[in-house]
Amino acid sequence: MLLGTWNLENLYRPGGPYGPPDEAGYEAKLAALAAVITELDPALLGVQEVGDPEALQDLAGLLDDDWHVAVSEHPDSRGIRVGFLSRTPLTVVADTRAFPAELRPVQADDAGLTAGQAGRGVLAVEIDGWDGPLRVAVCHLKSKLLSYPDGRFQPRDEGERARYGAYALYRRAAEATALRALADELLAGDGQARDVAILGDLNDEVQAATTQILLGPPGSEIGTPGYDRPDRGDATRLWDVAPLIPPGQRWSRVNSGRRELIDHVLLSHRLVHRVTAAGTGLPGEGPPGLPSVGPDPAERRGEPGSDHAPVWVRVGG
Repeated sequence: MLLGTWNLENLYRPGGPYGPPDEAGYEAKLAALAAVITELDPALLGVQEVGDPEALQDLAGLLDDDWHVAVSEHPDSRGIRVGFLSRTPLTVVADTRAFPAELRPVQADDAGLTAGQAGRGVLAVEIDGWDGPLRVAVCHLKSKLLSYPDGRFQPRDEGERARYGAYALYRRAAEATALRALADELLAGDGQARDVAILGDLNDEVQAATTQILLGPPGSEIGTPGYDRPDRGDATRLWDVAPLIPPGQRWSRVNSGRRELIDHVLLSHRLVHRVTAAGTGLPGEGPPGLPSVGPDPAERRGEPGSDHAPVWVRVGG
């Protein structure tokens, strides 16, 4: 079984302010996305930047066989949300943007606006796994690409850049904390016996503090001597599969010429020990070929395909 995550980059039907300007551009985008998904052949794919739920249905219609679709009911201000494409029936078990009750709202701009919930919902589903249910959550945390008042993507000065970078970091950390709380619910303190996966665009790299929040108790990381040894943290720990991705393809996006792995797959104890392979892009095709993106996401409006590569893991029975 192959599980994956992919940011589809502005999947909207044509005619709106963010999607392709015409039907031809829309069809080209769908065809490019469908070709990758068909080659990837996932059992379950978590997706981000679904602008129109109907567009994800359009994409599913281009794939072989009958696919099952689920989308979050909690989009952000641009209408983008997370979702799933699944070869088997799925049941939604959570769709939330709530912060833990103990976590206070965080500052979001110079005017003192605060954010007391995630900008986009986190969606969790359950499907039939190898030996019992497989529970999977998909997320899209606050972006590192900064926006400023009046719709600007460039700051007035470096002080403004620093402040808005801090606001984005506050929000991403709070959202990661909320995601970890959902992971705790899915794991239910029994990671040795439960198959749980967290997928998504975390908008930061493996060693970032926000990404590390999701791991739970420290220790036993992949590649350390403790990985194959039982540990009391195994019941609640998550493992990022990034170290299992070949170094020559360990990136999922190119930001201003810099390769970065910001899309992640994290697995419970029972699931991670069944991994047989992990990668980015398409299996067997080497490093992903991606365009370099800049600070203004509008520059790629109408482009086919995506500016992200899929990140995937293959799990045996």
